[in-house]
Amino acid sequence: MKIGTFSIKVWRWFSMLFVIGSLMWTYSVFPEQVAVDFAASGLAEIYVNKEHLFYIIMGFFILNNVVISAFAKQIPKIDASHFPVPNRKIWSQPQYRDQLNEHLINWIFCIVAGINTVIGFSLLALATINSNQFKLSVFDFVWVSYLGLALLLLIFLFPLRLLKTPTPEEEDTY
Repeated sequence: MKIGTFSIKVWRWFSMLFVIGSLMWTYSVFPEQVAVDFAASGLAEIYVNKEHLFYIIMGFFILNNVVISAFAKQIPKIDASHFPVPNRKIWSQPQYRDQLNEHLINWIFCIVAGINTVIGFSLLALATINSNQFKLSVFDFVWVSYLGLALLLLIFLFPLRLLKTPTPEEEDTY
C-alpha cells in the first residue's frame, strides 16, 4: 500500500471517530435549545432542539460515510472510458487502470474525510458558543469556515494528478 493511500485511509477513520466523539460530547453539553444561526451582532436568531440537531448530524454522517463510500467501491466496476478525466485514452489502458482506480478512490475518501473533519470542528465550535462556561462569540470561530474552504480547495485540486500521464509501475523481481 502506498503512503498516500495509507494516510488517506487513516485520516478517514480518524475523522469518523472524531465526528462520533464530538457528537457524543456535544450532545451531553448542549442545552435543550441550541442556537444555530446568528445575526450580524452575534446574537442567536434561530434555535433547534438538541435531539433534532443530533438526528440531522447523524443523517449527514451516514450519507457521507455510507453512500459516498459505497460509490468509491463501485469505481473498479465502471469502464474507464466513462470517467471524465483528462488524458482519458491513456488512463483507460489496462496497465494504468489500477493507478486510476486508486487515485479516484483516494479522492472520494478525501472528500469523505474532509466533510467529517468540518462536521466535527463545527460541532465543537457550536458546543462552545452555546456553553455558559465560555464567553466566546460566534466570530471567534470563523476559522472553522476557513478550514472548510481550505480543505475543499485541497480536495478538489487532488485530481490535478490526472493531468500528468501515468507512469508504469515497476514490478518487484525477487
